[in-house]
Amino acid sequence: MTNFTPREIVSELDRYIVGQKDAKRAVAVALRNRWRRQQVAPELRDEIAPKNIIMIGPTGVGKTEIARRLAKLAQAPFVKVEASKFTEVGYVGRDVESMVRDLVELAIIMVKEEEAQAVRLKAEDLAEERLLDLLLPGEAASASSEGKPVEGREATREKLRKLLRLGSLNDRYVEVETQESKIPMMDVLTPQGSEEMGINIKEMFGNIFPKKTKRRRMKVAEAREMLIAAEAEKLVDMEKVQALAKERTEQSGIIFIDEIDKIASREGGHGPEVSREGVQRDILPIVEGSTVNTKYGPVKTDHVLFIAAGAFHVAKPSDLIPELQGRFPIRVELESLGEDDFVRILSEPKNALVRQYMALMETENIRLEFGEDAVREIARTAAVVNERTENIGARRLHTIMEKLLEDLSFDAPEIRDERIAIDAEYVRRRLSEIVKDEDLSRYIL
Repeated sequence: MTNFTPREIVSELDRYIVGQKDAKRAVAVALRNRWRRQQVAPELRDEIAPKNIIMIGPTGVGKTEIARRLAKLAQAPFVKVEASKFTEVGYVGRDVESMVRDLVELAIIMVKEEEAQAVRLKAEDLAEERLLDLLLPGEAASASSEGKPVEGREATREKLRKLLRLGSLNDRYVEVETQESKIPMMDVLTPQGSEEMGINIKEMFGNIFPKKTKRRRMKVAEAREMLIAAEAEKLVDMEKVQALAKERTEQSGIIFIDEIDKIASREGGHGPEVSREGVQRDILPIVEGSTVNTKYGPVKTDHVLFIAAGAFHVAKPSDLIPELQGRFPIRVELESLGEDDFVRILSEPKNALVRQYMALMETENIRLEFGEDAVREIARTAAVVNERTENIGARRLHTIMEKLLEDLSFDAPEIRDERIAIDAEYVRRRLSEIVKDEDLSRYIL
């Protein structure tokens, strides 16, 4: 687990997300506390529960992005789920335990990639030997028929090895045997809450049906990568992968439950309201800490960090059942974004929208240049449209940028090698009509 200080975590989040200081500080402390917990004596370590966070704020202000970047920073398994996709037991829909199974699957992929990377050098050597066997059969046969000494064949092999490492043979074709499992197409329908059964039935059928080998003709460069992957897979110890993945899920997993306000039941609820409360009651034991059965064995959720988020336009956090409220002790409110925030979002972050579009146009040999006045005008337009129609936060910028550069993106292949300066006048000309017509902007922007 990474041991970044809270200040370093906030600084890293600042590179991608504008504003929202309180939310960044809350998640930074939550992440640092996980590291602190690992340093505590074992007898007390199990008693320290993670302080789950609930983020309250309108759409498009950075709730999901904060959680996603945090998981990347922590190198932790991270899964985002929509609370509205779940239904309580007895209804048709996703089972709440599936969020933990998804998290374990993700951890397996992460650990498997790390283990494959650790054995890559050995896998490269084995793949090289297999490639030389594929490149040499004709040479070996002619050598034995002509009675050439073994030393001669070895010398030829070493020459080929040298050429292979230099990349001189990359464009030569070889035939590689690949395995493919012929499993008939089928959907496994299982009762709600037993998703694992469907997976296990498919695996069982995979073992019954024989794996067929198929010869594929490909370039040496492509064959080399494929053989490295195949050899690495053989070298990776899957039992070790599963044990590490389970531990990582339990100790550093992060589950982001979005749209939690959609399952908050208002007072005097009937019909669907009752089902919403049922989903909350199903989520409760997982957030409190329980054991979920997965195909890799039981997984405990006691120390998984849960981050919930919702706009809470209609419902309030107090509309959640009291037990669930108690499991999210840290509450942070995210601020709505205005014109100044949009200016910063367009130009400051490492992955700023303006930089993205400049890089995309660069591929067509078009150099886009955004003036400061153009960036300000785009931000002003986004703020105006958000105010008049639905406020969708920073997501409005994506729509406006697409509309602004629509014609240019379409004509780009025909107008190569040009420098195009975009100023405030260009932005006004492209967007003024749509901004004036409120009804039209509802549909287009």
